[in-house]
Amino acid sequence: MNRFIFLFLCLFSGNALFAQNDYNVFTLSPELLENANAVKRMEEVTIEIKDIGKATITKRYAITILNKAGDEWAEFNEHYDKLVSFKSVEGKLYDALGKKIKSLKKSDIRDYSNTDENSLADDSRIKQHNFNYNSYPYTIEYESEIQFNGIFYLPRWIPVEGPHFAVEQSIFQVITPENYRLRYKPLQYPDKPEIVSEKGKKMYKWMLKNYPAYAAEYLMPAGYEFTPAVFLAPADFQVQDYDGNMDDWKNYGKFIYRLNENRDQLPDNVKQDIHRITDPLTSNKEKIKAAYQYLQQNTRYISVQLGIGGWQTFDAKYVAQNKYGDCKALSNYMYALLKEAGIKSYYTLLHSSGNLNRVMPDFPSTQFNHAILCVPEGKDTTWLECTSQSYPPGYLGSSNSNRPVLLIDENGGQIVNTPRYLKTDNVQLRRITGVIDDNGEFKAKVKTDYKAWQHEFYHAVMHELTREKMLEDMKERMDIPSFDINDFSYAEKKSSLPVVEESIDLTVHNFASKTGKRLFVNPNLMNRNNRSFDEQAKRKTNIKVMFGYTDSDSIVIDLPAGYKPESLPTAVNIESPFGKYSSTTTFSNGKIIYTRFMERNEGDFPASMYKEFAAFYNKIYKADRTKAVFVKEE
Repeated sequence: MNRFIFLFLCLFSGNALFAQNDYNVFTLSPELLENANAVKRMEEVTIEIKDIGKATITKRYAITILNKAGDEWAEFNEHYDKLVSFKSVEGKLYDALGKKIKSLKKSDIRDYSNTDENSLADDSRIKQHNFNYNSYPYTIEYESEIQFNGIFYLPRWIPVEGPHFAVEQSIFQVITPENYRLRYKPLQYPDKPEIVSEKGKKMYKWMLKNYPAYAAEYLMPAGYEFTPAVFLAPADFQVQDYDGNMDDWKNYGKFIYRLNENRDQLPDNVKQDIHRITDPLTSNKEKIKAAYQYLQQNTRYISVQLGIGGWQTFDAKYVAQNKYGDCKALSNYMYALLKEAGIKSYYTLLHSSGNLNRVMPDFPSTQFNHAILCVPEGKDTTWLECTSQSYPPGYLGSSNSNRPVLLIDENGGQIVNTPRYLKTDNVQLRRITGVIDDNGEFKAKVKTDYKAWQHEFYHAVMHELTREKMLEDMKERMDIPSFDINDFSYAEKKSSLPVVEESIDLTVHNFASKTGKRLFVNPNLMNRNNRSFDEQAKRKTNIKVMFGYTDSDSIVIDLPAGYKPESLPTAVNIESPFGKYSSTTTFSNGKIIYTRFMERNEGDFPASMYKEFAAFYNKIYKADRTKAVFVKEE
């Protein structure tokens, strides 16, 4: 540690960094223990930026693990690659009273590749260690140092690392040259950072103390949306031999464009193929579809991440020759195919995930993990997920839709939004017909159409599983006590809102229960709400519903001869800000006719609406389980 950093830390931390640590769990305040599986006793993260292309990050932290559920925070992991050098790590283990039990030895550190099965080449590696201690509570302490060899992004500070995690103290510090322009975005942090200038250096500090744990809640937002966090970004930056600026999205896009410039040259045989398949077509829509199918038939996704290759694409000739590429390379290749067909498209960056992370449009910075392609056509736009070998053109999927993305061309970047799939798009339509015999066994024909987001699971089943595995999967996810699947099939309708058609021939044992002359039947066979809620619970976080959908079910059941209804479930109609629900059960000509309609609204609802939310779903839970009673006529 150099002399300047030492003086700075003394100034900011009052020598606390080097004081004797007290990790005795009994010194923790009761407020920090409530709801907690782990408590961060101290954390000191210091980023020293040397210039626009180099930085050193030192981390020192201690976490008290209170129980087995807290073990997830006991493991040390540090990623490194060609652009991030790993320098050192030290570690210690303490018992409940804060007495040191063990120190980390170099031979204890595991060093392994971060390459997964979809990666051909990846220079990402991980240093990993775990004391694997299980006498609770205990405390782990680590101190590490890494070096950034190029600054295209900077670490963010999210001291509260998840539900059931409390923070006793966390300090986040950045040291820069006096003339370095550090950009930062605080979230839920009420104060401005402490800033000190001294001897040509500028020092920033954020601190959090005595922050209690929060409990996990159903449909809660991402943690940084309601706990303190600070995001960092450079203004001017340098990565290897490339300089850039990210003051705004336009400049950010110019850098990405320059990084990938002239990497769209196709070999002659591919040019000939594209003209052969697209020249006879009359509309751009048809040409886009043909070129996309050519991409899917002739390439596959493999990640190749080496050095600056994490952001720079492999050129189109490489993809054509090797017939593989990562998301950047395949999107760039598709860009080149369309360019050869005379169609303009936009290389597009986004954060792809099914969780709650999204790009912050008001903070230009490196927030992306994926690339796709946008093809504008007047008021109509086709979006292409170029890593998929089975999606139809125009369908982006749940992990890419409804989010801000960065469109890039020679003029720079601009933020736009990908399509939003509405509740009227994400549809499940199910029709069941069948017969109950005298023993209560139900022989049923089930036909279900799954559309848009609701089709994705079944699309994956169709394209990734053998028929044997499909059957195993179907048996595992059916919420029916005893049944046999006699036959099943899947079919697919490909369009910008694709549909999977599922057909099942099913025998359900003990579907109807008999007591004397009475027959008890719950006509809702396959679509019951399985979650109920405590309406008196105190909700702390907003209710974030990211997926709106519509389910429509109808069931027609033939009863054994001689039964008439004694009691039928009352028709239910529920409407709230969270959605709509209705169900009806009627009897006619020996048949039970049951209908169920469920519509869920997406939205970000305040915690104050929790009681209404819980009541809505509890009514549905009850309605889905109400039985009809029939009696045998004499």
